Amino acid sequence: MRRDRHGRGLRGALYPSTLPAAASRAERFDALVLDALEPIEARWRHELTKLDVAVDDVPEVRSDGAPTGVDGVLHDGAVPLSRLVPAGVDRAGLPTRARIVLYRRPLEARAKDPAELAELVHDVLVEQVAGYLGVEPDVIEGE
Repeated sequence: MRRDRHGRGLRGALYPSTLPAAASRAERFDALVLDALEPIEARWRHELTKLDVAVDDVPEVRSDGAPTGVDGVLHDGAVPLSRLVPAGVDRAGLPTRARIVLYRRPLEARAKDPAELAELVHDVLVEQVAGYLGVEPDVIEGE
């Protein structure tokens, strides 16, 4: 439910939740990432068992204004589009899995239309998976 405007009561959803138009931009982006990851995962399933893929809205920024994780895929050297976080140990001493983080807002800002966004997400995923596996991006997409 949405806010109460001008005392007319709470607003309901415009579309039923079963229709694609009811999905938020973040939900549509998550679905786009899953669609882009599916063929990569089908081919490299055994090598990617210890890799997680996550989506964040924007990259974290340090106090000096520089983005953290400069190992990510950069566009024009400014804002990272994604980041590969290697496996390691967290602050509590627990082991963590390797993770690819895609940043939704920078990716959406660089795409002119949904088809270009899908292609950009695919390209960034291929590049990050290639970096994780230590191979060239052409090997990931090759048949």
